[in-house]
Amino acid sequence: MPIIITAIFLFLFYSQSYATNSLNEPIQPIPEPKTNNTKLIKLGNRLFHEPRLSGNNTISCASCHSLSSGGVDNQAFSTGINGQKGPINSPTVFNSSLNIKQFWDGRALNLAEQADGPVNNKKEMGSNWPQVIKKLKQDPSYLSDFNTSFTDGITAHNIKAAIVAFENNLLTPNSRFDQYLTGNNNAITKEELQGYILFKEYGCISCHQGRAVGGNMFQKLGIMQDYFSEKETIHQADLGRFNITGQQADRFVFKVPSLRNIELTAPYLDDGSKETLNDVVETMIIYQLGISPLEKDTQLIVKFLKTLTGEYQGKPLK
Repeated sequence: MPIIITAIFLFLFYSQSYATNSLNEPIQPIPEPKTNNTKLIKLGNRLFHEPRLSGNNTISCASCHSLSSGGVDNQAFSTGINGQKGPINSPTVFNSSLNIKQFWDGRALNLAEQADGPVNNKKEMGSNWPQVIKKLKQDPSYLSDFNTSFTDGITAHNIKAAIVAFENNLLTPNSRFDQYLTGNNNAITKEELQGYILFKEYGCISCHQGRAVGGNMFQKLGIMQDYFSEKETIHQADLGRFNITGQQADRFVFKVPSLRNIELTAPYLDDGSKETLNDVVETMIIYQLGISPLEKDTQLIVKFLKTLTGEYQGKPLK
């Protein structure tokens, strides 16, 4: 009940305004990333793409979170060490620093805690920090880079600190919708603007707002209708926050995903079951809002969602 009340409150609060001023809108522009420690960010970038973080030197963070494809791998379930499949869809790494917590179930409080997960997961990277540290210390260039940034060299804490510094800069500002929010009324079309209005009128905005257009709250998947009743098999990962809290109210509750760059991150939902934006928008409106959307409305909302694709390092994401 508290989750539903929160959603209704946010919808009523945010649906009051349709002004173009970003200060009056429920969605805010993404800020430009701060690059005040370029050496640490560069080290984090190298570690993010380093396969030696995995047990058999084949899997890096970028294997599941490719920066050339929206920060994901576009698989329903990612492939880890020795070809093993994970239990849940990999979320995008872009704008992950804006999330309230990390992972679908929010089990990591921050990006540093999140980095512990894949490295130590037997199905993902299948390694551990002592093993990783031993391998990196055999590389003189890593020894030099860590000694430049840290007084105590290569440690698990410092590896994570470098990766976090890099991930904090994986922001994607200057989407066409951000340009619209900051005063450029020609940045989006009339149809895309109509899609945004429908996005608010249907109530999607109740869970998808803020700079990341999501990522800042938890919500049950299937508020108005039982989404999981139609699945042949319910897996452990489908239980969401329940796996962390053990509270029945948290069954099927997940962190609301960001909609930034959503056109690039298919397939959708925690189980990767929806392959197109039209499918997932229609599904969400039915199961989360209890409404049967008009086909033309779904198409207009999808047009709006495509305006949320931003830029990385000054270049549009593709």
